[in-house]
Amino acid sequence: MRIKVCGMTELEQLQQLGDLGVEFAGMIFYHKSPRFVLRTLTGAQVKRAKLKVYKVGVFVNASYDEIMNHVENFGLDLVQLHGDETPRFCEQVSEYIQTIKAFRITEDDNIPWKIKDYVDACDMYMFDTMGAGYGGTGKKFDWSMLKGLDIGKPFFLSGGIEPTDAAAVKEFANEPVAKNLFALDMNSKFEISPGIKDMELVKKFVEEVRG
Repeated sequence: MRIKVCGMTELEQLQQLGDLGVEFAGMIFYHKSPRFVLRTLTGAQVKRAKLKVYKVGVFVNASYDEIMNHVENFGLDLVQLHGDETPRFCEQVSEYIQTIKAFRITEDDNIPWKIKDYVDACDMYMFDTMGAGYGGTGKKFDWSMLKGLDIGKPFFLSGGIEPTDAAAVKEFANEPVAKNLFALDMNSKFEISPGIKDMELVKKFVEEVRG
């Protein structure tokens, strides 16, 4: 069970994630987010740190040039597109770097219809909860909506995953759809304040979900 911790803003905590067995660290490059990484970190700092995690840059309706500048400056390994990006735009980005397209799910969504135009446009999907803004709702969507689907592409499960969810995650991992479950995505429920993680909670969850 791979794990991504998103909304990272502190170098020391980025360094700690690798030691906890976390594979992916998300940094948010959306200026309206309370976890906007450029308030606290520069690309040079992150590059120098030689982190043990894959660095994921999270973007919302950013231009191609903006994304590529941050990919270069921060040495990003993957890009997560969390806005209203078109399949063609996702395709352009994925020609250069591994790309995750995030879909914000409501209870009325037809998920196969929602993702169908993106099947050849990105490398992975992410399923998150629809909120008033982009991301960071801290709420779960109904995971059972994924049951019985053949997603056909690796996906991240996101949206309000919390420290008490290890058992529910393990149960979901036994569903046929979970053959494509690539990683869990955690954020606000593991925080002391926006962008500052409770590393003890992260450590405990990683141990429980893999135990």
